[in-house]
Amino acid sequence: MGSDASAAEVDLLRSQIPFQSDGELVLPPLDGAGVGLVLVDVSNGFCTVGAGNLAPAAPNKQIEKLVGEAARLARQFCDRSWPIFAFLDCHFPDKPEDPFPPHCIIGSGEENFVPALEWLENEPNVVIKRKHCIDGYISSIEKDGSNTFADWAGKHQIKTILVLGICTDMCVLDFASSALAARNIGRVPPLQDVVIYSEECATYDLPVEIAMNVKGALAHPQDLMHHVGLCMAKGRGAKVVDRVVFEPSE
Repeated sequence: MGSDASAAEVDLLRSQIPFQSDGELVLPPLDGAGVGLVLVDVSNGFCTVGAGNLAPAAPNKQIEKLVGEAARLARQFCDRSWPIFAFLDCHFPDKPEDPFPPHCIIGSGEENFVPALEWLENEPNVVIKRKHCIDGYISSIEKDGSNTFADWAGKHQIKTILVLGICTDMCVLDFASSALAARNIGRVPPLQDVVIYSEECATYDLPVEIAMNVKGALAHPQDLMHHVGLCMAKGRGAKVVDRVVFEPSE
């Protein structure tokens, strides 16, 4: 467990707000027309131990698993020249993001990819969007009213996005919810499905006994909130899968 929540407590939550997994997402071996990978905040500020106020204070299995799988899937997409859209949280020092402490400040290094993904910066099939708020879709709105994410989806004729990242119940959930709402009113053609890879999303861990001693803090047990985030996304219309596989080439 990544938190003070016992296995019994997590099981109880799952029994009270259960949801059915959509199984696995099967991707074609070569022709990935209509599929795009979206990475949410796989950055030092959220994933690298000791990197900042919102980074894990100690090694965390859920986050380590996310980073490893993000690197694996990104490599497979790049090897096939399939489109990737990567969000990276990024803030100016004079523009705090309440209610959170300073994080991912420009120039701190927190706002950059984790070392395992730094190579993405040089890949031609990757669009990197440095976002200034929790919701990546909202942060993609430009001053002229256009939307960087929607433009990417339209350019590559994306019908399905595979989403993984951190935090499951915050940045991942908010982006998925907004993308689905925009889809429903025809703002992101030809997007049809938002698919969240449950096993390769993560969230932070703030046990109740620590939160009680931090002014203004809310307890945030990792496994419980991860499940809540997935359940909320499912309720908004996202598909939630626990496996992603590539069809073998003939």
